[in-house]
Amino acid sequence: MTNDTPRDFAAQAAEAIRSLNHATQNAKGALTYPGDAYKVVAMLTLLAARLPQAFEQLSAFLGALAKTDKVTADDGTPDDHLGEARSALGSAAIIAQTLSKFLDRAHGELAPLGYDTEA
Repeated sequence: MTNDTPRDFAAQAAEAIRSLNHATQNAKGALTYPGDAYKVVAMLTLLAARLPQAFEQLSAFLGALAKTDKVTADDGTPDDHLGEARSALGSAAIIAQTLSKFLDRAHGELAPLGYDTEA
């Protein structure tokens, strides 16, 4: 059975990052050459570059939801909570764009590196 809801995809992404965190531990020995890091950083750059779209689309969903007058809140007003959530998602999108730029920079710095197996 394929999980295909936004929540399922987010859960899969979180689990994949947890697995990556374990795989990149020095004791695991999964990273040997500079090219290994180069390839991982490339994929993380792509991941970070794709996050802003998800955040913007979540924010748009919340904006549309606010217009329905069907959202309730345990405290405060739904509009206040929705507005704060949308603001935070906007900030997260900017941070993800910045993260992507820094990862791209790291990726570029790794590009010329090699590994002397005879040294």
